[in-house]
Amino acid sequence: MKLFDAHLHFFSYDFFISLARLVAQRTGEAPEGLLTRAAEKAGFDLPPRDPIEHLQRWLAAMDRHGVDRAAAFASLPEEAEPLRDACADADDRLIPLTMVNPLSQNGAAFARQALTEMGFRGILLFPSLHHFDLLDDACRPILEIARDCRAVVLVHCGILEIKVRDLLGLPRPYNIRYANPLAVTGAASRYPEVTFIIPHFGAGLFQETLLAGAQCPNIYVDTSSSNGWMKLRPDSIDLDRVLEMALGTFGPERILFGTDSTTFPRGWRSDVYSAQSAALERLGVSIPDRNLIFGENLARILNLRV
Repeated sequence: MKLFDAHLHFFSYDFFISLARLVAQRTGEAPEGLLTRAAEKAGFDLPPRDPIEHLQRWLAAMDRHGVDRAAAFASLPEEAEPLRDACADADDRLIPLTMVNPLSQNGAAFARQALTEMGFRGILLFPSLHHFDLLDDACRPILEIARDCRAVVLVHCGILEIKVRDLLGLPRPYNIRYANPLAVTGAASRYPEVTFIIPHFGAGLFQETLLAGAQCPNIYVDTSSSNGWMKLRPDSIDLDRVLEMALGTFGPERILFGTDSTTFPRGWRSDVYSAQSAALERLGVSIPDRNLIFGENLARILNLRV
């Protein structure tokens, strides 16, 4: 079985220092010092400044756990160039996707450059962070570019928490009103050629994610993270039941395994893989269907060799 991870944050030094600079503009402190204190408080290692050196740590972690490939995210536009450089040196094992803010002045131009010149295979949209609806006029050129480039579009829905922002003291501008998975259906209907992905089972809006998947065959779901949102539900839902319901709506052909791996020393989240693999086995999911979830679906929508 090939193991492909559909949801990995590269989290280069450029990602962290870009956030620290936002704080430094307000406080006058050195961004490097802010960043060092945040990392010490949270207990994660700051990545090396050289993205190729950081890449080697990710590849070593993937090798250790038998991960063949991963979709790696540039979680800020400022991280796109270092991720591109790393992926160019990764022997096609990391497939780059990048965040795009449709409301930024150069959002559409950046998306076009990323998809046509920099080798990115998809874009990440965060409506609750940037306060937009997928049917807004600002999103139209972004989604048209994705359609023309046959790129996937990942739309973060539900609860959003960016821990390093909290550690640095950045405000929480999230507006969950924009984060409903049902909002993805309008865009998915307008652009049926585009594959849309809702991560984390909708991050707390699971029922809405199921409805969106039932409505639009070009909406996929990814399974990434430990899915702590289950604790917020009034019922006693668990991972087995979540996967069972997702399979009933999306089928094994539209479910993408992901971990939401982020920082070291934790590295690649083998705990997420173990929990989900065990749950699928308990549910009696066949090996061919598990192969779809753990790799073949991602390979198909990103046109990767298996």
